[in-house]
Amino acid sequence: MLLLAGRMGLKLWCLTLLAALAVPVPAGAATPRETLMQAAFETTGRAEALARIDAAAASADALLARSPGDREARLQRALATGYRGKLTRSRGLALEARRTFEALAASAPRDPDIQLAIAGWHASAIVDLGAMMARTAVGARRAEAIAGLDRAVAFGRGHAAFPAMAALFRIAIDTDDVAAATALAEAALHAPAPDAFDRLMRQRAAAILPLLRSGNGARAAALARTLLPFARVSR
Repeated sequence: MLLLAGRMGLKLWCLTLLAALAVPVPAGAATPRETLMQAAFETTGRAEALARIDAAAASADALLARSPGDREARLQRALATGYRGKLTRSRGLALEARRTFEALAASAPRDPDIQLAIAGWHASAIVDLGAMMARTAVGARRAEAIAGLDRAVAFGRGHAAFPAMAALFRIAIDTDDVAAATALAEAALHAPAPDAFDRLMRQRAAAILPLLRSGNGARAAALARTLLPFARVSR
């Protein structure tokens, strides 16, 4: 167990990093993806986060009304459902999101965004509930999280977000997984970052890298959990 001074120091460091790593998204973001980024990484209040999630869901619904086969809109709609389930602790919404992710993966198995969504669903539940409770409550499994992360990284070549998210999630759910998380964080630092999400995730992978390189999996995991989606949202 860390000493009290150590915990306080880590908390202050995390807060400082969060302030430094914030990447603003334009307030008038038009797409569901951008609105969900705002909800996940910019908001600190539960009501505001839910309002942005609902706005993204409504935007995705409008796109699907015009084009029912729009895979990106279906994915973002499912993410909005899962995020609302996460913040409201709704098992029904969580399972609904998972079913949609799996249906999307069946039709597009090499889409890295879909694979990351599946992995994130399993990993987020484990971070929130612990491995045993997550498996009992919603069927989340570490093996499924790791497999989805591996597929996202393999299929998402050329984008830093995939190895970065994999590094954060792997160490967050397993403090002993230092070697794999380090390799992924290193890969994210050298991968292209063509959009805002890539740049944000690459910065966050860089933030945990010193702790990973030092072999301190416990502190790297503690920091990683503060950098994941909705980590700053008060419940």
